[in-house]
Amino acid sequence: MDTQRMFLAIFLSLAILLGYQYFFVPTPPPVTQDIVTSSPETGKTEEQSLGKAPAPIAAASLMATAPADAAGRQGRDIPVSTSLYAAVVTESGGMVKSFQLKNYREALAEDSGNKELLRPKNGDNFPLNFSWGIEPGSILPVMYEAAPIKEEPGGGTTLTLRGKLPSGLEVVRTMRFFDQQYLLELTVDVVNTTSTPLQGAPYLTLDNRPFAKDHAMVFVGPAVLHDGVLEEIKTDDLKKGSKSFTGKIGWAAYEDNYFLCGIVPQTGEQHTAHFSVQDENRVTTVLAGASDVIQPGQRQQYTYSVYFGPKTMDALKSVGHELERSINFGWFDVMAKPTLYLLKFLHGYVGNYGLAIILVTVLIKLLFWPVSQKGMKSMKTMQKLQPKMAKLREKFKDDKQLQQQEMIKLYQTYKVNPVGGCLPMVIQIPVFFALYKVLLQTIELRHAPFMLWITDLSAPDRLFIGFDLPFLGGIPVLTLLMGATMFLQQKMTPATGDPTQQKIMMFMPVIFTFMFLNFASGLVLYWFVNNLLSIGQQYLVNRDETA
Repeated sequence: MDTQRMFLAIFLSLAILLGYQYFFVPTPPPVTQDIVTSSPETGKTEEQSLGKAPAPIAAASLMATAPADAAGRQGRDIPVSTSLYAAVVTESGGMVKSFQLKNYREALAEDSGNKELLRPKNGDNFPLNFSWGIEPGSILPVMYEAAPIKEEPGGGTTLTLRGKLPSGLEVVRTMRFFDQQYLLELTVDVVNTTSTPLQGAPYLTLDNRPFAKDHAMVFVGPAVLHDGVLEEIKTDDLKKGSKSFTGKIGWAAYEDNYFLCGIVPQTGEQHTAHFSVQDENRVTTVLAGASDVIQPGQRQQYTYSVYFGPKTMDALKSVGHELERSINFGWFDVMAKPTLYLLKFLHGYVGNYGLAIILVTVLIKLLFWPVSQKGMKSMKTMQKLQPKMAKLREKFKDDKQLQQQEMIKLYQTYKVNPVGGCLPMVIQIPVFFALYKVLLQTIELRHAPFMLWITDLSAPDRLFIGFDLPFLGGIPVLTLLMGATMFLQQKMTPATGDPTQQKIMMFMPVIFTFMFLNFASGLVLYWFVNNLLSIGQQYLVNRDETA
């Protein structure tokens, strides 16, 4: 009975392994085999061997039987520091245990410490776990032995770690850290020290949790550049089921609006990126390469580029691999990116992102000034026509079609467009959303001060007065000023339409004020300044019409 169970267990294990290799791992390159031909003279067969190697076996089948050489040894933590970050690599798995960015703080407070990108809980794996022949997580991490760190002439450092997989494979990890880049290079050499050809695929993983405790207003989750198309997956969607992408993988990453941990495969054409959620919000990214066969005494090398750092356009573009595409403004990308460049350009002159936002607002207002001017004049004319329009409605109240025809004649006589007053707002809506995306997602505004109580343009506007207000904490002064200017602008705008519509429009400032309470103060600043400019423009139109 025990023998039957053993054979059943072996059969099921092989079925699962072969099924996984067939359905999830890209097709391996052709394996060298013996070719049997027949001689036309003798009719005998003869072997023309192309290596005469034994049939390769799956490395995964050896995992449970071959213990690691360094089993039981406690791995050391190896600190690595550059001008941009301080990292810790652990010998247990050769993974990155900590990665702190020196130019970014954890919070707004000066004493909050450097920004930590890795926030694991007890029992979590760390990023950059590598295995060959079986996915990481299915076996214990390999125990490596680190060689002394080498300082490179250009300012970077190189860390080499050696270890053995349970299958008998030797793995050599070489990590190169560059001084002025957030990009590091990971080269993994897999050496077959057994007497049998082994077949397997390389796996490299990321294990990440959200970079910040408060991430309600930002996108958090994995992303992949798959066959040239950017795919962003919400963590909540992964809770319904894991997702896989097979093909040309430009990079696979975990990101939010401000930071990114990503891996770029440099070896092989086809890969599979698999994303899953392990618990509440821990996302595991597995990057699998094509299956390879390593002959006895031979080695296979795999190379990856790794980016752990901020999502700044300059930093991402400098390292290449199209990582800058992770800065994604969606439908408004075509307008948002020029706005971002303009914002950064102006900041280079004024040195304050709040002032840069004001200047961008003024430039946008000047750009739309002619359209706005025409719309305001149209609304002023429409206001003068209200008595005539009321008479037409009364005169033709029983014939709506004739009433409409007479209204059109009235518009033509006075050369006015009934929707002309709404046109400027409609045109500015895409610009508003583009700027909204920029101000919400641009890391340059993170912890960027403006003046007085506004110390972070990426955070909601709050003036703290010594005690917390319910639901708000502090007073949203700028938001209230924005609502007040919107109300004043509404009062100055010529009233058109029926009385019910006019009453509804008077509630718009209140609605917008509540909407903007938790928006980034940089966005509120834009809307407030835009309101002030619109009030000034409306004043000039009203003055010219009454002169």
